[in-house]
Amino acid sequence: MKTVLVIGAGGFGYFAALKYTEENNEVMCIDKNEEKIAQLMGKIASVQIGDCTDIGVLESIGVNNFDIVLVAVSSDFQASLEITSLVKDLGAGCVISVANKNIQEKFLLRNGADMVVYPNREMARHLAVRTSTGANIFDSVELSSEYSIYEISVPESWVGKSIEKLNIRKKYHVNILGIKTNEVLLPNLEPGYVFKAEGHIVLLGTKKDIAKLV
Repeated sequence: MKTVLVIGAGGFGYFAALKYTEENNEVMCIDKNEEKIAQLMGKIASVQIGDCTDIGVLESIGVNNFDIVLVAVSSDFQASLEITSLVKDLGAGCVISVANKNIQEKFLLRNGADMVVYPNREMARHLAVRTSTGANIFDSVELSSEYSIYEISVPESWVGKSIEKLNIRKKYHVNILGIKTNEVLLPNLEPGYVFKAEGHIVLLGTKKDIAKLV
């Protein structure tokens, strides 16, 4: 379990705070907008109203006590720069800042960010992969320009057949990493595993090979 401070309760910050909580982390979210903070009350461990461009506010909540500080105020880049610098100076362990443009990354890294993320870019990439490669793709993680991990529905022709019988690696040029059912992943499948209609397959392969498969 990690302690996480989310600065900014807008769209990305809101969902990040909920997801960090879901992953059994102790989460605090702070925003100067009372209405945004009210939406998180009772859903995460702690919420607070405050302007984090004010160093006094950051000192009062003990920024240095958090393992992760997520600066999710990308709609105000000047504020994002100021807050990123302040939390780093105050001893935050790992500072993650949200950006909207490539040029912002350089300045955020210079101001103390350990990592910069682009939620809009990631959302667009996932949408493009899912809709252009095939309707049966539910998620993907890009590992390189060529290989990605994909979550797909079980092909109808695979139902009732085993991994060994289908000769998947040789025939389809992909590697089965596991089966995901109701958000639970079963990894390291035996060659004799027989596919069922329900659940999703998690596999590693190239975009070209996945497109052929789905």
